[in-house]
Amino acid sequence: MHAVALAATDGMLSFELTIATEVFGDDPRYAFAVCGSAPVRVGRFLLEPDHDLDHLARADTVIVPGWADVDAPPPPDLVGAIRAAHARGARLASLCTGAFVLAAAGLLDGLRATTHWAHTDVLAARYPGVTVDPGVLYVDNGQILTSAGKAAAMDLCLHLVRADHGPAAANAIARLLVVPPHRAGGQAQFVPTPVPSRDDHPLAALLPWITARLDRPLTVEDLAREANMSSRHLGRHFRSATGTTPLQWLLNQRIRRAQELLENTAASIDAVAEAVGMGTATTLRRHFNRTVGVPPDTYRRTFRS
Repeated sequence: MHAVALAATDGMLSFELTIATEVFGDDPRYAFAVCGSAPVRVGRFLLEPDHDLDHLARADTVIVPGWADVDAPPPPDLVGAIRAAHARGARLASLCTGAFVLAAAGLLDGLRATTHWAHTDVLAARYPGVTVDPGVLYVDNGQILTSAGKAAAMDLCLHLVRADHGPAAANAIARLLVVPPHRAGGQAQFVPTPVPSRDDHPLAALLPWITARLDRPLTVEDLAREANMSSRHLGRHFRSATGTTPLQWLLNQRIRRAQELLENTAASIDAVAEAVGMGTATTLRRHFNRTVGVPPDTYRRTFRS
């Protein structure tokens, strides 16, 4: 029987911990255990572990739930137990910000990994040896797997079941939990577009002007003229405020408006393309798929079902 150990310590997130318990805890194909060095405070709950952290080294798969405070170092005993499990050959899977625990153990260096989109920049800056992918739901490196935020933990857990026992087993669990067995795309479809937060910012008046004209063709020169500044000056302000170029920000706004129309209206893809300044459904599909990770039709089915 495949042994799955859930690493539990103060500072873990209850949502991801519960997801792993739901997927593996009642499945007779897995021997599931919660491991911690003492009773663990998880949010409002007090959890009694089945074994101490040393038991992680005897598991086939170790699940590391989300780490609540990504600015706080994980406990040394947890990091040591994770390293020992890895050295023994266990498969390690982090859920959401649990990636910070694996990174602190030095196990993500040289690998592609992900975490909740709100923390991908922090993970990449703190651990430059890790190739952080902010757009995916999970990353499978074989022995080490990482998931994006929150519900993506379910995607990764079902992926593990699918890898161990096949699609039918994962589909059966997904059906019981009333979740899709596999979601298309990545977490890019859930990430908001950055905008300046200060009313006195040089772009504060320009950005609403742009979003009111997304159905029209707009150039950098048009934006610079409206902002009463040079194109180069405009580019510097955009890069500082949004981390991207004026045209990329404009494209992101067109995509975001398309998402709203797909979520809330029955307008055809052609009509949505025209409403957001894309011109044709073909152009919209190309940019939407590249940015969001799924075609407009799939996005609509996901968010309206």
